Amino acid sequence: MSERSIGKVISVDSFRLYIRLDDDLKSLYKSGYEDIYEVARINSYVIIPIGSDRIVAMVTSVRAIDETELGKNKEAIFLTKSARYLVATMIGTIENSGKYIQGVYNYPILDNPVWYVTRQDLDNIFDQKQKSEINFEDDYYLPIGTSPSFSDYRIKINPDKFFGKHAAILGNTGSGKSCTFASIIQSMFEFDYNGKHLQNAHIVIFDTNGEYRQAFQGTKENPYKKLNEINAFHIDKNGMKVPFWFMNFADFDFLFEPTSGTQAPVFKRALGLAKNQKVVEEKPILDKFSERGILTLFDSSPDDIKKKKKYNDYGTWKYKEDNEILGLANTITTYGNQLLVDIQKALLKLGANNTLNDEKNALVELESKYLEYSSSQNIEQIAIEKNIDLPIWFNFQDLITRFFDEAINEQENSGNRLREFVSTLRLRLQSYLSDERVSQPLLLSQTDEITDALAKFISFILGDFCKVYKTQDTDLFTDFYNAQLEKKDVEKLETEKPSQVTIIDMSLLPFEVLETITGLIGRLILDFVSRFPENDRGKLPMVIALEEAQNYIPERNRGDRESIAKKVFERIAREGRKYGISLLVSSQRPSELSKTVLSQCNSFIIHRLQNPEDQRYVRQLVSAANEDILQQLPILPQQHVVIMGDAVRTPVQAKMNTANPRPNSNNPKFIENWTKKLDMNFPKYKEIASAWEKGEKYKLPEDKPDEVKE
Repeated sequence: MSERSIGKVISVDSFRLYIRLDDDLKSLYKSGYEDIYEVARINSYVIIPIGSDRIVAMVTSVRAIDETELGKNKEAIFLTKSARYLVATMIGTIENSGKYIQGVYNYPILDNPVWYVTRQDLDNIFDQKQKSEINFEDDYYLPIGTSPSFSDYRIKINPDKFFGKHAAILGNTGSGKSCTFASIIQSMFEFDYNGKHLQNAHIVIFDTNGEYRQAFQGTKENPYKKLNEINAFHIDKNGMKVPFWFMNFADFDFLFEPTSGTQAPVFKRALGLAKNQKVVEEKPILDKFSERGILTLFDSSPDDIKKKKKYNDYGTWKYKEDNEILGLANTITTYGNQLLVDIQKALLKLGANNTLNDEKNALVELESKYLEYSSSQNIEQIAIEKNIDLPIWFNFQDLITRFFDEAINEQENSGNRLREFVSTLRLRLQSYLSDERVSQPLLLSQTDEITDALAKFISFILGDFCKVYKTQDTDLFTDFYNAQLEKKDVEKLETEKPSQVTIIDMSLLPFEVLETITGLIGRLILDFVSRFPENDRGKLPMVIALEEAQNYIPERNRGDRESIAKKVFERIAREGRKYGISLLVSSQRPSELSKTVLSQCNSFIIHRLQNPEDQRYVRQLVSAANEDILQQLPILPQQHVVIMGDAVRTPVQAKMNTANPRPNSNNPKFIENWTKKLDMNFPKYKEIASAWEKGEKYKLPEDKPDEVKE
């Protein structure tokens, strides 16, 4: 195969090769039997044969170095000679069978020959062979773009590997991240999977900028061709309602910020009482069971007991109201609890005219009954605290008034002080209740319990509402779903068909509740699938796409509190895979993203990145072998990406497929719009401002300004 040789290896390390091209290679092309081959173009490949295997290396640098020859005749003058060198990164191996695998296990030696790459090699690298049946687990079969270096070859991914271990799409604003995500999902729905198509996908998109609805529904004039198959469910501000009673204590604590010393314990107890709808017994009984009451009897001597029973001078009992033990017994006469009745009987025995042995027996009986009562109180307390994190409905107004008072009444000797300390928290809760920006999305004003609220909400978010939908229901989830069914435009849903893509439009959610709602939805989804029977685990795989993910999972806390959404999605990043939940994070500032989440991503699609800090951060995420490939990030054109990780057969640069329809994220056309003459009614200031004041988004009938006709 010497005719394929273009040079030899002059230096090799763990992943990088230095190659000197042959002196007789007069150009950067070499003629072969079948074609003329390029030998030194950035992002093209060279082959290094080692026995029956062939190492594949990507060319990352080309250079020429002038060298001077010193002949034997020192009086002769020689011109300098230019030697040409390649720097290439080893990325994979073509085995003797023709199978291409990522990685290198057998290294070349010095002076190892280097070959140009042939079409057969490229067929192996890009897996262009036609197969009668796809192996979903091992094959790379879904085309998502083309190779800029070899335009005849399509770049393919393995969807199971892409989504199975989380993935990230990174790049500057305007580099095409939204279109990349949309085109991948569209490609998945258009692909033929051994004669089948996707019909039960679950893709949930947290749409920060309100741009994905158009990608999966199209417009009235140009609806998406897979509209009926995907049956995309768009949840706008009117449908984005997350019941507050689904929140656990961590959610309440993050949103309402009680002080840890005094307010948080009372708040936690009040929530427990609210979710258990329990009325606390009056304080006197608890006071009497304190150190001033029954507990002091257990350590009392006979003389102490006689003093409490108030003997008279003649050694007979004073059976009157000032008898301390009898007074203690009388305080619990109104309670129906059988344990308390038994304690009262033991106290009466202790306070009667009995012998010393009778007193001892009564004291033992009293201690036994009191310990039983204390144990039952502790069990009840544990049950109440456990129920705090359960999605149990309660009235938020009752929490502020009734249950805060109940929680304060439980505290001994500090009720008035506690009311003073907790007053600012109660005012804060009341202000949130009065603030429609917060109370409406969280349903703080909901005074009636919603039947099957949890099941409806989870199915609503996952696109399976048709599975719990009943036409006779009148709750807000059913009402919103009915509104989508009745629409006459492209948003109309199929009644008895799951929605494979759910688009949660969060563009109008107030910042105060954005992290709380995002984290709450993520946690509910994780908790839901984690409760599946073991045999069903992983049978409902789903993708949660986080657009502008730095808003939900920042690496650095904003202020002194850790983001509740960050906690949730870091947990999903660590644990979600075993339950079938995959994260797809998209961000223009990877250096601001949680390292925990990005470290769990096994596939990366990286657009142009110009910020040096972001470039350094991305290089830390991938292997050193790919650093040379990432040198191209600052100059990547729009729609071009570097793909690396488990999802692709080999690290590669690609031009992504064009999304059709595109997300509503196009760059503004300044000159085109500045040269148009617009109608005097555009923009509709009054209508937009009026909708704004109502917390809504005004939408023009045709969703575009009226142009003045010439």
